[in-house]
Amino acid sequence: MTPDSRSDFDARSRSLLHDGDAVPDDLVLEGPGPDGTLPLSDDLLRYEPSGHVFGMSQDAGMGWEPSRTDAPQYVILSTMGGLREPSGRPIALGYHTGHFELDVAVREAAEEFRARDAIPYAGFCSDPCDGRTQGTPGMFDSLPYRNDAAVVFRRLARSIPRAKGVLGIASCDKGLPAMMMALAGLPHHACAVMPGGVMLPTTGPENTAYVQSLGARYAREEITLDSARTAACHACASPGGGCQFLGTAATSQVVAEALGLTLPHAALAPSGQSIWRELARRTARAVMLMAERGITVRDIVTEDALHNAMAVHAAFGGSTNLILHLPAVVFAAGIRRPTLDDWERINRQVPRLVDVLPNGPNNYPTLFAYLAGGVPEVMLHLRDLGLLRTGALTVTGRTLGENLDWWATSPRRARLRERLQRETGIDPDQVILSPDAARRAGITSTTCFPRGNLAPDGSVVKSTAIDPRLLDESGVYLKVGPARVFTSEPEAVSAVKGQGSRPVRPGDIVVLIGRGPLGSGMEETYQLTSALRYLSWGHECAILTDARFSGVSTGACIGLIAPEALAGGPVGKLRDGDRIRIRIDTRRLEGTVDMVGEGSEEGSPEAAAARLAARSPHPELRPDPLLPDDTRLWAILQQCSGGPWSGCVFDLEKIRAKLLE
Repeated sequence: MTPDSRSDFDARSRSLLHDGDAVPDDLVLEGPGPDGTLPLSDDLLRYEPSGHVFGMSQDAGMGWEPSRTDAPQYVILSTMGGLREPSGRPIALGYHTGHFELDVAVREAAEEFRARDAIPYAGFCSDPCDGRTQGTPGMFDSLPYRNDAAVVFRRLARSIPRAKGVLGIASCDKGLPAMMMALAGLPHHACAVMPGGVMLPTTGPENTAYVQSLGARYAREEITLDSARTAACHACASPGGGCQFLGTAATSQVVAEALGLTLPHAALAPSGQSIWRELARRTARAVMLMAERGITVRDIVTEDALHNAMAVHAAFGGSTNLILHLPAVVFAAGIRRPTLDDWERINRQVPRLVDVLPNGPNNYPTLFAYLAGGVPEVMLHLRDLGLLRTGALTVTGRTLGENLDWWATSPRRARLRERLQRETGIDPDQVILSPDAARRAGITSTTCFPRGNLAPDGSVVKSTAIDPRLLDESGVYLKVGPARVFTSEPEAVSAVKGQGSRPVRPGDIVVLIGRGPLGSGMEETYQLTSALRYLSWGHECAILTDARFSGVSTGACIGLIAPEALAGGPVGKLRDGDRIRIRIDTRRLEGTVDMVGEGSEEGSPEAAAARLAARSPHPELRPDPLLPDDTRLWAILQQCSGGPWSGCVFDLEKIRAKLLE
């Protein structure tokens, strides 16, 4: 520190103390309390818990009309973050746009409760941003946060013991799955979800998927510094809402609606706009109606609802991260979790009908899917195919079939579809296609679950996101190439950028190991997948990892490889130069991922499996040294409970049995 800087520091430090010397004249030491009386009854004072009276006292102290402190109580939980002026100008930023406008939705819902003579309570547990933490140790907290937040939300709901219902408001990758887990775990409450909506698309080519690859493209000299600056600035066209692509945030909204936890046509609404604000008010009314009729969340989240959610997930071509989240939601509701076989069966039965980024072929933004009819429009097609269980109850108090009958003739449906056509020139039937139109357009189902000697317990790939140039006439992707093994994402990304002594080259198979729950909290590796996607030669490479992917990841990216490397998975024994063969049939949704030899030799998967079995783990395989202890604890508990394919949950009975061994 220079003398001048030390002098400046001393002056500013002294001011921290001396600026507090003055004592304001308006300091108040006591007060009379609110005017009026509380509506206490003989029975309440004699027989009810003391907490009920104390709560009423506090409600009056916070300014609620004392005579109305015995009104029905409802809880509004949200992931809102940041602090905004009434004009919307930021005072303190949120962690991401997806929760920055949720204060508006909370206010709308609260005013609706209040207008209907109920008492609204609002609680918050904000959420992190996977985009902001890409490639950083902050990602190690992402998936564990989901479990923590679900617990916090449930504890907050139960802490208003007289509440008749709970309204959950959330938008994004971990916050909305956490909210669904929390509500599903409140079986005796009336519960509904108000999705936080999506960001507007930009008028230019930029979007929140595109900009995450700027570093790799600039390092490979495929873009200029000026173009990177412009693209990064213009990606977000509105201050609120989840990302413009069908990633985990948007897919979670879709799944919440398919489960029956939202009002019809709730997912993917434009954040902050009047159509979205009105949704908050109607959702508040729905919770009150559920409570009045005695409908609770256990009547909504059922095996039929799970089936519908999996079918709609397949029809949208949703994020593979819902393979982690949907089992966790239904586990909280006490329902059998779907297995790998269940996911395979559904994805083979259900055609993909939605054309949005990143699945293509035209990559429309998610808002266009909303205008084209959203979830209920897709469900109309699935109902015609006999792929839905339409008797499932929803938060409207009506069955799914009754909701779809309304949607088929709704003026709302007609007006929004006409608006999309008129203002963008895009036919809504090209965004949400009929099964016949999807078949003619060559749109295939999205998700494939390869197995093999490197993934004996399964893996996942978005097969439709593989570059069509790499498929043969039968829709089969076949790649044989050398492994390039990395044990940290920054090391792998540097190699993709061409930095260091081991640059990734066209044709390599990038293997990233030790990044499952036990190694990194199961980080999301979009920094790596996006780098390859937007490089001119990136389609010539493939990725294998025990980590997870962003919902917008594309290419031959095979993730969630099980068992993970640090749990003894054979993928953790690979070395540079091992010969790997990947085969994915994008039409039959069948795939294998095998080591088939060393160096230039190629043999059978069985022979290579024997070699792998005799090997020790990769010498650099270990948990990340920056992995927090609380994430390590989460990883151990979820491993005891079945691991990622069981939803990364905490199964109390399995954990208890393990402790008693």
